[in-house]
Amino acid sequence: MNHIEKLQEYARLIVHTGTNVQKNQYVVLNCSVLNHDFGRMVVEEAYKAGAKDVIVFWNDAKTSRLRYDYASLEALGNVPEWQAESRNYYAKQKAAVISVIGNDPEAYLGVASEKLKASNQATNKAFEPYYKKMMNSEFQWCVAAAPEVKWALKVFPELSADLAVAKLWDAIFNSVHIGREDAVKAWEKHNAFLSEKCTLLNTYHFDTLHYKNKIGTDFILGLQKDHIWEGGGEFTSEQVYFFANMPTEEIFTTPDCYRAEGTLVSSLPLSYQGNLIENFSITFHEGKVTDYKAEKGYEFLKMIIETDENSNRLGEVALVPYDSPISNTGILFYETLFDENAACHFALGECYPTTIKDGDKMTREELLAAGANQSRAHVDFMVGTNDLEITGITQDGYEICIFKNGNWVESLK
Repeated sequence: MNHIEKLQEYARLIVHTGTNVQKNQYVVLNCSVLNHDFGRMVVEEAYKAGAKDVIVFWNDAKTSRLRYDYASLEALGNVPEWQAESRNYYAKQKAAVISVIGNDPEAYLGVASEKLKASNQATNKAFEPYYKKMMNSEFQWCVAAAPEVKWALKVFPELSADLAVAKLWDAIFNSVHIGREDAVKAWEKHNAFLSEKCTLLNTYHFDTLHYKNKIGTDFILGLQKDHIWEGGGEFTSEQVYFFANMPTEEIFTTPDCYRAEGTLVSSLPLSYQGNLIENFSITFHEGKVTDYKAEKGYEFLKMIIETDENSNRLGEVALVPYDSPISNTGILFYETLFDENAACHFALGECYPTTIKDGDKMTREELLAAGANQSRAHVDFMVGTNDLEITGITQDGYEICIFKNGNWVESLK
C-alpha cells in the first residue's frame, strides 16, 4: 500500500470501525486545518457510510495561541451561547463525533496559566451537557490522530520536517494495524484479547489494587464496589458498537474516589493544554490529593488538580502492559492518546459511568455517593514502568499478583 492508500484505509477504519457511523446519523468532525486533506477523506467516508450530514469544526493551534497572547482574561473566560448550543445540540441529536488530534505538544508554552485555566473552565462549563453524554456513551465518539510538522519534530528532533512527519505517520499506521494486515480483522482479534482480560478481572472483582515500583510509586487504590472493567470497544445506550480511542491497549474501570492512599510517580511526560508536565508525583490520602511535585510544568499540574472541587480525586484506573505494541516502538509521542496506551495510567477527575453497574442511569449525586467521581476535568497521566508490580486484593483479603515486571502475570487465569 502506498501512503494515499493507507490514508484512505485509515479514514474508512475510523468511520466504520472506530465510530461505526449509522445511516442517517449526524457526524461531527474536529480536525486541525493543517490536516485538511485527511479531514476531507474522513468527511467523504462518513457520507459514503450514510451520514445525514457532516459538520466540521476546524481548529488551528496558531490562531488559538494568538488568542491566548492577546485576548483579555474576561474574553477567554467567555464561551458564546451559539458555540455551546451547537456542541450540545449535536450531542442531543446523538451525532457520531470524530476528533482527529495532532497539534504541537508545546503550542501554548509560555501562555499565562491563569489564561489557560479561564478558557478551560469556561469551555468545560459551557459544553457540560455534551461531555456528560459522551462520558455516558450516549453517542459514538472516536479519537484518532494525524501528525503535523511541529508534533513530528518534537517526537523525532533529529530528522528533517518531511522525514519526521513520514516516520510519525508510519508509527500511527502501525498502532492501528494499517498496512500490515486486514485492519478490521486485526481490530477484531485485538478486541477479543482485551475482552478476555476484562472478563478475568470482572470475575475476581478486586476490592483494592496495590501498585509498587522502583521510581517511587507505592500506592493502594480502592475500587468502586460495583465497578466493571471495560476495554477495546463498547456499546452506546442504543447498542451501537464503537471504539472511543484508536489506538487502544487499555482496560479500565472506576476507582472509589474516597479510597486512595500513597504516592504515584509519573513514568512519562504529560502534554496538557500545549504544555509539558515532566517528572511529577502525586500523593493521596483518603482519596484526595494532599501533595504534588513536578520538575517542569508545576503550575499546569496545579491547574489540573484545582480545576474544580473534585478534580483532586481519581476517576479512572487503566491497565496497559509494558510489553505492548506502542510501548515497544520506544517512541515517546508527547500525546496522551498514544502514551497512555504504552503504560498503566490513572485519570484525575470524571469517571466513566458505564464502568459501574447501572452507572449511566445514576444522577451526579448518586454517583458521588457511590464513590464514582464527578468533575469537569478528566486528565490521564502515566505511571507504568518495566518493573511495576500490581497486586489485587479480593473482598476477603486474598492477594493475587496481576502485574509483574510491568506485564500481565501469565499464570493469572
